[in-house]
Amino acid sequence: MKIKLQLILLLTIFFAACSSVNNVADENATSFRLKIEGNDFFIKGMNWTYFPIGQTYTYSLWNQPDSVITAVLDYEMSMLQEIGVNTIRHYTGIPPKWITYIHKNFGIYTVLNHSFGRYGLTLNGKWKGKTDYADEAVKKLLLAEVKQLAKDYKNTSGLLMYLLGNENNYGLSWEGAETENIPNEDEATSIAARNLYKLFNDATVLMKQIDSTHKICICNGDLQYLDIIIEECDDIDVLGVNIYRGESFEGAFADVAKKWNIPVLFTEFGADAFDNKQLIEDQKSQAYYLLNNWKEIYENADGLGAANNSIGGFTFHFSDGWWKAGQTKNLSLHDSTASWNNGGYIDDYIPGKNNISEEWFGVCAKDTASNELFTPLKPREAFYVLKEIHKKDPYQIQKSDITIPKYFERISIDKAIKKSK
Repeated sequence: MKIKLQLILLLTIFFAACSSVNNVADENATSFRLKIEGNDFFIKGMNWTYFPIGQTYTYSLWNQPDSVITAVLDYEMSMLQEIGVNTIRHYTGIPPKWITYIHKNFGIYTVLNHSFGRYGLTLNGKWKGKTDYADEAVKKLLLAEVKQLAKDYKNTSGLLMYLLGNENNYGLSWEGAETENIPNEDEATSIAARNLYKLFNDATVLMKQIDSTHKICICNGDLQYLDIIIEECDDIDVLGVNIYRGESFEGAFADVAKKWNIPVLFTEFGADAFDNKQLIEDQKSQAYYLLNNWKEIYENADGLGAANNSIGGFTFHFSDGWWKAGQTKNLSLHDSTASWNNGGYIDDYIPGKNNISEEWFGVCAKDTASNELFTPLKPREAFYVLKEIHKKDPYQIQKSDITIPKYFERISIDKAIKKSK
């Protein structure tokens, strides 16, 4: 079944699948819904990748025998289906047939993510660790890649939309792939950012010429450079943001709504499950942050009375990544090293010290028990909290006799703790 994907404004303003929402929207309209074949669709998403213990980011599930791929997908997608996830975010490399397999067998859509030079690229046979978006050769290469991407995937059943980039604005300052403290804006990076967002828009226009059915979203690090994005990205359909602010997003949806009539998708958010004060696993804290994050994502959906621009989000992450601290070393060690600090996660925050452990973001821990086909997983408390959250979407709650706050008040972390043991 081929998806007809439409973003629909309230006030009965309907757009063809190839329309650019922010170019044709009523300037007074600020409410959006995602619809698939006429039905409301709220993204209850999960960032999903598969890296067995002992492997680094170079590992590809898609290079394994079909028997292994099938075993992994049947195991992990059934778990995602169990907790009500309806969409995964996954990077390019996944063949179209497996996107279709996931959707056909588990009812889960895929948002396909092209990193757009975020982690470097090979140019004229030489590796460039930092991407210069003003370089004509870089532009040519990236535009060719996304053009081919649209050609290869445009008729793929189970594909929801395309996503370009992953915090590329941070990559304008960071030298490596590891997460660091968020860089500040300055004159030099603002110039580089404008080149980046111009190229994002050029890529969007090019892809839409090939595939007018699927919408295109960019993935930004928080709301940094929002004013430049608004000026340069006329043709994108959805603003995606990776946002880590702790318990609350602190008005992020409203901040966008004040300036731009565009749907907002939280492409990453969440909390690690490690307490860097006591140096122990802390499942309850992770579950608490996710519960409150999803509450705000629901509250800002269309018709719920807040910013009305939320179309969903993707929890980060499904399972722990044992390769993330150090990237290529200690791959069989679950490293608790904290690589950046964030005062929003007050439970283990100490001023001047890092408190975020990148290898502990999974709502499932990796089980060291052996399995010849896949790495077994152990659900954390957050897994069971998400299962309760995703039983309904905000549009269903809107039609019921309860409010969003009441719905979330009924979700018990204590019960999730019992289930996780």
